[in-house]
Amino acid sequence: MKNQSIAERLKYQRKIKGLSQEELSLRTNVTVRTIQRIESAEVNPHLNTIKLLAAALDVEVNDLLPLDDPKEETVKKKWLLLMHATPLLGLFVPLCNVLIPLFLWIHKREDNSIYDEHGIKIINFQISVLIYALLSFVALITVEGFGFFIFILTTPLCIAIVIFNVIYVLKKDKCYYPLSIPFLKFKKNTASKVIALIVLTAFVTGCNTKSTDIIESLDGSTISKDSITYKIDHLTKEAHVTGMAVSIFNNNQPVYEHVTGYKDASKKLILTDSTNIYGASLSKAVFAVLTLKMVEEGVIDLDTPLESYLPKKIYEYEPQTKWHDNYNDLRSDSLYHKITARMCLAHTTGFANWRFYEPDMKLKIHNIPGEKYSYSGEGLVYLQVVLEKITGKNLEKLVQKYIFKPLGMNNSAFEWKPEFEKDFAYGHNKDEGLYEKDKDNEPRGASTMETTFSDYIKFLTAVFNNKIITKESTNEMFHPQVKINSVTQFGEGAKLTSNKYDDIKLSYGLG
Repeated sequence: MKNQSIAERLKYQRKIKGLSQEELSLRTNVTVRTIQRIESAEVNPHLNTIKLLAAALDVEVNDLLPLDDPKEETVKKKWLLLMHATPLLGLFVPLCNVLIPLFLWIHKREDNSIYDEHGIKIINFQISVLIYALLSFVALITVEGFGFFIFILTTPLCIAIVIFNVIYVLKKDKCYYPLSIPFLKFKKNTASKVIALIVLTAFVTGCNTKSTDIIESLDGSTISKDSITYKIDHLTKEAHVTGMAVSIFNNNQPVYEHVTGYKDASKKLILTDSTNIYGASLSKAVFAVLTLKMVEEGVIDLDTPLESYLPKKIYEYEPQTKWHDNYNDLRSDSLYHKITARMCLAHTTGFANWRFYEPDMKLKIHNIPGEKYSYSGEGLVYLQVVLEKITGKNLEKLVQKYIFKPLGMNNSAFEWKPEFEKDFAYGHNKDEGLYEKDKDNEPRGASTMETTFSDYIKFLTAVFNNKIITKESTNEMFHPQVKINSVTQFGEGAKLTSNKYDDIKLSYGLG
């Protein structure tokens, strides 16, 4: 142990002075072989040899020859423990994992070569950790699926390495930091280099933090995430909104997510990103993507009348559901045969939103298909029924195969499933009273999707980045299909026209 300490001190002092073993030999008349054996801890040198080496290095004998003082060993252990353990403070205060060890190293590195050696290894590792943390964040937002695991594993792995070295240094006076990038070595100008590195890392980290904290609006203006959260919480409280989930995308990636309120206000049960929510008309976007996938696979064409795909009239089929595939009302209609998939997705079929809104609750067409926008769930359902008859598969099977399963949307379906029971949101009235949860809906592409906030973000991210359908299909989906000039979306105002939206070119895409 003593030989090892002398070896480390001699090697440290020689390198600090910038001398080779040969140069030190010329200054002391101690042979190169003897110096090599001392530095490799093969021999216990005589006191006179140590004095010659100390004089040549311009240091005190005690700088090379450690005293067998138990108190000194205890103090050394404490300093080493402090250097290795303090990086854990970086979990709570940014950059403390580097700044505190840096301060301790600068303060103690001249006292003992072991402080210098350990300090440099610690600082190298902790600077590497900052770089890995930045890279893991980049992976999180750029590498779907695998990037998430890289991000969540980086911090626990680094913590485990720090804890391992705390134990290792207490037992062996040694340390081992894998994955370190060797920024620093045993040189005089090491301190100035590390300070420069810390300043650079802090600048990069600061820029990254600043950029990820800012949201860009469509008009180019920016707002902080904290401000958005405050506005959402304030507005939902003022408007008595029971629960809400909000996501914002920048450059086709989700950059902000916030869930607030309750899934069951009567029991004060908190709404979360994994709570199952009735998707209602959010279903339409999913169904539109499914339809465009069918177009890409050659199952149907957007502009071919849907009736032409069937061997018999739509009203000749025996209904398989409670009501939505019953088309007996169209037996005397002379217009429905013109309806195409594009008209269904663009809401220009001429159908009402739902047949039960008609005075006689019968399905009918109010205008020539393709000529006028009129929001219609019935139009999407008609397209759905035709797709089901062409493919021989129901909507739920199709959407699971082409969208939900490939995207890992494990908590989404177009029908109620028993596993949703454990965590779902009720609808609430204006007094926060509960509506009965509708669990017996049959799959309908316009309205019955059950999903979660996190699942729907997966869907939107995939759409924006052309992961399900091609870029051309995505562009077609968002391309204006029909001008909207009705006064309101629903009710009597939907029958009236206005030019008040002409300036913004209000129009509808597909879905």
